[in-house]
This record gives sequence, structure tokens and C-alpha cells, in this order.
Amino acid sequence: MDSAKQLTGTLALAVFTAVLSSLQYGYSLGVINAPQKVIEKHYGLALGVWSERAGVLSGNTTEEDEFLDVGQHPAVVMYWSLSVAIFSIGGMLSSFLVGFVGDLRGRIKGMLMVNVLAVAAGLLMGLCRMWKPHIMIISGRAVMGFYCGLTSGLVPMYIGEIAPKAYRGALGTLHQLAIVIGILISQVIGLDFVFGNDDMWPLLLGLSGAPAVLQTFLLPLCPESPRYLYIVQGKEQEARKSLHRLKGTYDATPDLEEMRREKEEADREPSVSILSLIRSSVYRQQLSVALMMHLSQQLSGINAIFYYSTAIFARAGVAQPVFATIGVGVINTLFTLVSVALVDRAGRRTLTLVGLAGMCCCAVAMTVGLKFQNEYSWMSYVSMSGVFLFVSFFEIGPGPIPWFIVAELFSQGPRPAAIALAGCCNWSSNFLIGMTFPYIQTWLDSYVFVLFAVLLLGFTVYIYLRVPETKGKSFEEIAAVFHKDRKKLAQGSKEATELQQLKTSTDA
Repeated sequence: MDSAKQLTGTLALAVFTAVLSSLQYGYSLGVINAPQKVIEKHYGLALGVWSERAGVLSGNTTEEDEFLDVGQHPAVVMYWSLSVAIFSIGGMLSSFLVGFVGDLRGRIKGMLMVNVLAVAAGLLMGLCRMWKPHIMIISGRAVMGFYCGLTSGLVPMYIGEIAPKAYRGALGTLHQLAIVIGILISQVIGLDFVFGNDDMWPLLLGLSGAPAVLQTFLLPLCPESPRYLYIVQGKEQEARKSLHRLKGTYDATPDLEEMRREKEEADREPSVSILSLIRSSVYRQQLSVALMMHLSQQLSGINAIFYYSTAIFARAGVAQPVFATIGVGVINTLFTLVSVALVDRAGRRTLTLVGLAGMCCCAVAMTVGLKFQNEYSWMSYVSMSGVFLFVSFFEIGPGPIPWFIVAELFSQGPRPAAIALAGCCNWSSNFLIGMTFPYIQTWLDSYVFVLFAVLLLGFTVYIYLRVPETKGKSFEEIAAVFHKDRKKLAQGSKEATELQQLKTSTDA
């Protein structure tokens, strides 16, 4: 076997260390849901709208108000909604800074610097009882969202640049695997008999900063990205040392030669900022593909599934629907492992198409199940099966692949700006779904998944027509695919112009 393709201990350590940020991202996504009622109660106490002794609303309230659940009080609803939404807002804002942070001091030092944010966020939430819990938690969630917006770009960028070509897909998928493991951990330890109770909930939230502490100790042991060292900083010898640390003893000349050509091309191009990337016709096709891949992930309806799953299981007569929801988290994790095993064999394009088409069929099945489950009891099992299969198809392709394929589609020059734009697109669409889904659900009721089925069909057709396969290709070869398409397009446009000119002269 070619030694350049071997997975060394140093490479394994580097990838493991990087995806600790992804684990933290997943944990932060899921941790806020389980203890919702407990947190709302403490918000009510802090706001003076709930009396723990009396167990009723207090203050200037009417007799009718005293029978309202504290979670329905307008002030509590507002602060709770903000606690959830502020995470996505923080991610949207910081995603624009991914390229700047990654290029400022390098990928490793960039991840090391932003860990300060994660530790600060964990402390704000873990110590929230020391002051006003609603202010402390909202502040902590905002800072954690800002941190996750940065790392959701830095981690795929770093892994994409250090991974051997043969394993780039599998290692890139580990970002998503760590996210779903983080979500699963938060679901399990968020159970009321573990940490999701009246006494331990601040610790549950505060633990979201724990992976950053471990990562801070491990990052100095990891080599910097060779592509960053050579192409951005021009340090060929340091890039060579980094390659040997990552891949073992082998002839690094072909890898360095590929980087040299990429550096020469990058040096000929002007600096690629986010704005110039948007305006550039050269990268328009790659950018369209990158953004569409991220939109297909967030607008697929996966967040709606997690929102609906507990209610679907409850209607199906599951005694403890919360455990069934944890079962969805386990399925989530298992099928991400399937993607890790298949992505470098079946290919990115194939797995994404299979995943999206499968999700589309599941969305139709769930619509039928939700519509008729009151008339036919067995229809509830159709809905339950639809939930499990929907999640399985999502994690096979549409879940993990958009995160790392952006790093494959772009050369070193525009890569940071492209990852920043794709990350912003991901966070923005996530926020949009989070804010609008309750209204869509009220409007469409059991037909809510018809909307997602239509979107999934559209994404499937787009990816079939426009997305090339990147499996086993170097960054140079992938760029050549788009360059060839642009030449064909330009040639076609030129021929069309010539034909029009000929027609005009003939008519004259």
C-alpha cells in the first residue's frame, strides 16, 4: 500500500482534536431542548412572574392568569425563544469571519484562539444562578453560537487540507459524525434523572464548554495544514515537515508540486474576498453548487423531523416518547458511520442523490401517515418508520457531505471566503426554518412534509444536473472540471453569437 495513503497516529490525533469542536457544536444544538420546562420555571422566578412557594403566577396578575403555565407567560416565552434563536444569530455573524481567522495565524492557532469563547460561554451558562439566569443563558448561548459559527468553517477547512486524497471524504464526514454524537450525548444526559432536573440543569448547559478545554491541550500537538504553510505563507520546508508528520515517511514531492502549481495560480489571481467571490464569474458555478448543497441540508426538513418526532411517537402509543427520540439520535449516529464507510467508495454525488431521493419518499410517506393515523391505527407506524428512514437517508449523504465538499470545490485562494459564505448560508437557513416552522406547521398541519418533499425533489434534480463527483480527485483536478464546463459554456455562447451574426447578415 502507498505510504502516502496510510492513516498515521498524528493524522488521527489531528482529526480527533479538530472534531472536538464539532462535538461541542452538536451538544450545544441539542442541550437546550431537554430541560426546557425547568429553565422556563427559573426564568419565571427570576422575572418575578412565578412564585415557587405558591406554585402560581404572582405580581399584578388577574385570577385567570394564575392558572396559566409559567411557560406561557409572554415574558418567559420571549426570553426562552431568544435563548434558542440567539445561538443561530451568533453563528450567522461569525461565519463571515472564518476566512479571516483561518488565515490570520493559521488553522491550528485559529481554533486555539476561539476556544476562549467556548470556555467563556460555558462559564456564563454554568454559573447562571449567580445572577439573572435568563440574561446569563442568553449571553452564553450568543457567545457559544459565535464560537460554533467559526469552528463549523475552520474544522472542515483544516481536515480537508490535511487529509490524504483517498480518505478525504471519510475524514471530512467525521465533522458531521461528531455533531450527531454531541446531539445524542446532550439528549441522554439531559434526561431528568441525569442532569435535566431542577438541581443540575446549569451544569448540563455549562458542560457545553468542556470539549474546548480538552482541545486546548491537544491542539499544540497537531501539525499545521501543509497547504496553509506552503500556499499562504510560502514556507516550503515547514510544509514538507508537516506532510511527513501527517503521512509518515514518503516522497512528498508530488504533493508539494501540486501545492506549488496551486500557489502560482493563486499568486496570479487578486486576493479573493467574500465580496469579490460573489461578484466573480470565474467561481460562480462552484459557489452555486456549494450554497445549494448547504441549502439542501437545512431546507430538507430534518429540523422539522426532530421537532415532530416526539409528538409522532406519542400518538403512536409509545409509553416514553422521549426515549424513542433518543432512538432517533442513535439512528442518526449509526448512519453517519455508514456514510464514513461509503463516501470514498460510492462517492459524494451518489450518496447525496440517494439521500435526498430517499428523504423525498419518506416525506410523502409521513404525510400519508399523519393524515390518516386517526382513522387507521397502523398508520402511526408508517409515520414512525418514516421518521427513522428520513433520518437515516439524511445522514447517508445530505447531512455530512455539504460540510466538507466546499473545501474540495475551491482552490486555496478562494477556499476561506467560500467556506465563510457557505457557513453563513447554512446558519441563515437554519435560523429561517427555526423561526418560520411553527407558523408553517399551523398553516399546513399534516401536509407540512409536502412542502419539504417538493424542496427535496428540486434539490435532487439540481444535484443530478449540476454537481460533479469529487471522489479521488485532487483539488487541481476538481477545479479543472469547472474550468472545462466554463470553456464549453463560453464556446457555446461564442457559437451562438456567430450564428446570430450570420443569420443577421443573411437576412440583410
